[in-house]
Amino acid sequence: MGAIVYEPPAVATDFLSAIMPTPDFPAIPLPLIFGPFDPSGASHLPIDAAICAGLGAHAGCVVTAIHVQDSAGTETIQRLAPDLVDDQARCLLEDMAIGALKIGPQYDPETIATLAQIAADYCTLPLVLQLCAPPPVPDLDDLDPEETVGALLELLLPQAHLVVVDAHLPEQWASQGLLSSTRADDPIAALHELGAPLVLCSNAALGPGLNGLVLHARDQASRRWPWPAPRVRTGDADSLLATVLCCLLARGLDPDAAISQAVTTTTTLLERHFHPGMGQRILLHAAP
Repeated sequence: MGAIVYEPPAVATDFLSAIMPTPDFPAIPLPLIFGPFDPSGASHLPIDAAICAGLGAHAGCVVTAIHVQDSAGTETIQRLAPDLVDDQARCLLEDMAIGALKIGPQYDPETIATLAQIAADYCTLPLVLQLCAPPPVPDLDDLDPEETVGALLELLLPQAHLVVVDAHLPEQWASQGLLSSTRADDPIAALHELGAPLVLCSNAALGPGLNGLVLHARDQASRRWPWPAPRVRTGDADSLLATVLCCLLARGLDPDAAISQAVTTTTTLLERHFHPGMGQRILLHAAP
């Protein structure tokens, strides 16, 4: 009796041909996202991975904290040990051809110092830094928020290629004396002096009753874009914008082109939101 040779069905062969890369298959952008895990899917991990997939990228994700959170707000935050954060990141960076980094909200100086060392070791990769104030939750009561902000400004800001921040936050930090710079009277100039070449401000005043985005580049005229009044939390919109920017930089776009395209893309994505629970509306990232 002759040997039995298995021949896969034609449909399976066609399916494998469709999903398996061919020699001329384009490289997939590989952004690496550092941030908290938001179980509500409103922002940060894991929704960052979904956003990247929608833009044709494959995101590596490094969890730095775990939220207990719903659509109304954050109840508690469990920070991960800095050594575990470091192990997650270096495992991926040593294995994959990561194209860009995004660092989202961080809550303690030790984790910030760990991320700063990783960024320094991979300083050729574009880094998008989303600056945020630590949220008022009991789990962070053991930390001095000013020390956390100081670590962000001293250790991470100088390594960022592009900073995304709500326009009111640098003004608040300046009033608190946290922008220790010769230009502390001008918060954006102070951020430039601290090392950030590009600062993209959301929720910035463009005119009477009109807010938008303003890009501040060192020694250059600012650029402005209209920005829809968010139907979701401002931080969620900023997180989306930073993630889109990271994807485009990982694809190889220069910062100027990435910013212009990210503004257009994010403005469209902000129009899609829904009300899944008893709290606030959240962004909708499911396929239309």
